[in-house]
Amino acid sequence: MDRRQEFVLRTLEERDIRFVRLWFTDVLGFLKSVAVAPAELEGAFSEGIGFDGSAIEGFARVYESDMIAKPDPSTFQVLPWETEDGERYSARMFCDIAMPDGSPSWADPRHVLRRQLAKASEAGFTCYVHPEIEFFLLANLPMDGREPEPADNGGYFDQASHATATHFRRHAIEALEEMGISVEFSHHEGAPGQQEIDLRYADALTMADNVMTFRYVIKEVALMQGVRATFMPKPFSNQPGSGMHTHVSLFEGDRNAFHSPEDPYELSATGKAFVAGLLHHAREISAVTNQWVNSYKRLIQGGEAPTTVSWGRANRSALVRVPMYSPGKASSCRVEIRTPDSACNPYLAYSVILAAGLKGIEQGYELPPPAEDNIWSLSDAERKAAGYPELPQNLGEALGEMERSELLPEALGEHVYDFFLRNKRVEWDNYRSEVTPYELRTLLPVL
Repeated sequence: MDRRQEFVLRTLEERDIRFVRLWFTDVLGFLKSVAVAPAELEGAFSEGIGFDGSAIEGFARVYESDMIAKPDPSTFQVLPWETEDGERYSARMFCDIAMPDGSPSWADPRHVLRRQLAKASEAGFTCYVHPEIEFFLLANLPMDGREPEPADNGGYFDQASHATATHFRRHAIEALEEMGISVEFSHHEGAPGQQEIDLRYADALTMADNVMTFRYVIKEVALMQGVRATFMPKPFSNQPGSGMHTHVSLFEGDRNAFHSPEDPYELSATGKAFVAGLLHHAREISAVTNQWVNSYKRLIQGGEAPTTVSWGRANRSALVRVPMYSPGKASSCRVEIRTPDSACNPYLAYSVILAAGLKGIEQGYELPPPAEDNIWSLSDAERKAAGYPELPQNLGEALGEMERSELLPEALGEHVYDFFLRNKRVEWDNYRSEVTPYELRTLLPVL
């Protein structure tokens, strides 16, 4: 037994923790959990916990359903709230999913990201990520298709007060930091009820775990305060959607591989090739970074989200931005990808973002000139004349790009790639066949 496992078992005993939740994520990005007693954990470390993989989205077919969840002791954290008796706490650990013979499951999103990070490591890189996570606090969560009611009427950077969820962000940040998740900034976003919390940078695998934990904690804290939280990309027709702007940097040891003091943008040849890779493959990775039919309601003209394949320095209308927060500071040099939304599967999203950037480095892609225009203000003809390709307009178009991709089967693995496409095709077909309230309201009376 290694020291990390010993630390976990000792902590359980010292703090009288009675429940340990073993977490993992399905292909669509939904958190799964099984609770075990501390007495079972030593066996779980050595042998894992068996479960029916055919009951989990995308994991296995019925005739190969036996799978094993192996807890990763490096992810152990005590959950920041008490159990019902008011005294004892529970803890959680993320798991790696394995086959009965001990080999990694190709359907495990954590393993998908591990493989991509191993490829980066072979090229000499460590990948760090820093997400800005937006979400809505709602006063209600109607289940009949009506638009929800936001929990406040605040705007961008407002010191908004909630009638119910007093000091919500402070309580949420305290809970996150108790679980070892460092928060850099938090503020009210532009729409009523919309919040943003930015996590301090970490390696990509740790950050994917953190994003999954973040979504769980935010929803739990909201419930405790009598409101609801949603990461739905665009719950309101007339308000901006919720994104997860993601800052990425590659390091070679202690050196930031993206930084070059001689370049006008302070961006090295490696950084430029990485951005070129993101642009080159932007359309085909959209189905993963923006995986829901609702995601494309956010990526529209006038929606304060990118709509074209473009990059710029201070240009927030571009898909990729090179921030200038700390000029001359090599460690802060990074690129910001503005397409992902906060409802994506972070393991798969980080995998395809990294795969696209690494492909740009491997192939030496040329970076096109930066966008100096406010792309949101341009007409379709002006964007076309300027050479800005459109991002997919809907999930169906994004899936078509994904089907034609040579990069994604390699980045995701054939199993995850095939399942993801099949599942999302069903979602798109169901959505297309749905007669919406808009159609009934506008067409039924006149046709």
